[in-house]
Amino acid sequence: MALAMGCALESTVLDRSMSRKAKSSQSRDEVETRIGYAFADKAILDRALTHVSAASPKQGRGGSYQRLEFLGDHVLGLAVSDMLYRTFPKADEGEMSRRLADLVRRDTCADVARAIDLGAALRLGNSESNSGGRRRTAILADACEALIGAVFADGGYPAAAALIERLWQERMLTPARPLRDPKTTLQEWAHGRGLPTPAYREVERTGPHHNPEFRVTVEVANKPPAEGIGRSKRAAEQAAAAAMLMQEGVAVDAVNG
Repeated sequence: MALAMGCALESTVLDRSMSRKAKSSQSRDEVETRIGYAFADKAILDRALTHVSAASPKQGRGGSYQRLEFLGDHVLGLAVSDMLYRTFPKADEGEMSRRLADLVRRDTCADVARAIDLGAALRLGNSESNSGGRRRTAILADACEALIGAVFADGGYPAAAALIERLWQERMLTPARPLRDPKTTLQEWAHGRGLPTPAYREVERTGPHHNPEFRVTVEVANKPPAEGIGRSKRAAEQAAAAAMLMQEGVAVDAVNG
């Protein structure tokens, strides 16, 4: 009887192991389908989907996506820069830099990961999985960059650039947030009219030390001053700039308008 129980237990463990491998293979295949790229080396994709919490003790961090994340981060920056250069021939360096920063930031990468349901395919340790790691922005962003790095390592730059163009093109054409903050817009608007750089002045600081409130005014030559309030001096300056732009009928994204 003991032998029979031992065989049954061994069979159960084997079945569970085979089930995990089957699920892993299925998740891997689904990722390939969603991104439109088939890996020649499936091991690279497996590593790109492995969080450090799920890496084997023998492999350590080298068995996780961390190195591929580093690679993918730089490939993404290059590919998006190239897309911007080709798509916006009249944009200056400043505008392209702002567009680039918006497209490669962590939240954007996490949104791309959600769009391809990358979280469902990730291999996470029990603690990370149970604490909602598949939905965590930082993990999704890192995994997205690792996936790009994996495509680059497996298929070279053309394959990675094609993937990035498919996943980022719509986001590039429809920015999720204004390309210029109010202070930048106001400064460019003023310079476009031959006016000096707007001058900001802190008028008042109230509230306790740990939670202050600032009141700031901004002045542009020959224009009535405008005022803004914020929880930091920078926030108050941005609010003042926005008030000045509204006063002059200028949209936040306008340049020299």
